[in-house]
Amino acid sequence: MSTLPVEEPGEVPLRRQPTQRRSARRVERMLDACADLLDEIGYEALSTTRIAERAGVAIGSVYQFFPDKRAITQAVTRRHVERFMSRIGRRFLSEDYGGWWDAVDAIIDEYVEMHRTVPGFRVLHFGDVVDLHLLDGVSDNNTVIAGRLRGLLLKEYGLADSEEFDLAIMVAVEAGDAVLKLAFRHDPDGAPQIVAEAKRLIRGYLNRQFAGAAG
Repeated sequence: MSTLPVEEPGEVPLRRQPTQRRSARRVERMLDACADLLDEIGYEALSTTRIAERAGVAIGSVYQFFPDKRAITQAVTRRHVERFMSRIGRRFLSEDYGGWWDAVDAIIDEYVEMHRTVPGFRVLHFGDVVDLHLLDGVSDNNTVIAGRLRGLLLKEYGLADSEEFDLAIMVAVEAGDAVLKLAFRHDPDGAPQIVAEAKRLIRGYLNRQFAGAAG
């Protein structure tokens, strides 16, 4: 039986959902402003006042939707997760891979590309910088990501679902996360040789776990 969460991350903790297009655009501006400020000043210096000023909205508009800066940061992190998964999904649809090992490389490439180009991602990653449970009140952030990736790999490559599979994906995500963070500590664009080692490490580990698996 699977031990990883299979559900999508929960709803963003908005005080109220925007019901009009204008309100939805205003919320997106707040999230964009938060992401930009995270890159510029970091989480500790972030404030709802600064977010409101950068987004060009009244502070009252911020509090209509978010109780505090943590909630806005949580919403940005969830947006990162959705973008990450949708970008991987598009790659899986548009590119032909020799097997699951090439898909794993593509997942790492997407992580590196988002780290380089998506505002707020290099500061937040998937939320662990702020709170290990930012994405889910029960599971830690990497477990949520592992669950999402597990679903993609099962769907695309027909690997056998099991607790052993879950454990292997969880270990691969934790190991990859640690080594890729090391890559970006050594180079703001991600040290290529360390990124390559991350791929080699994860591929070798999963190959031992999935020897003879589909794909």
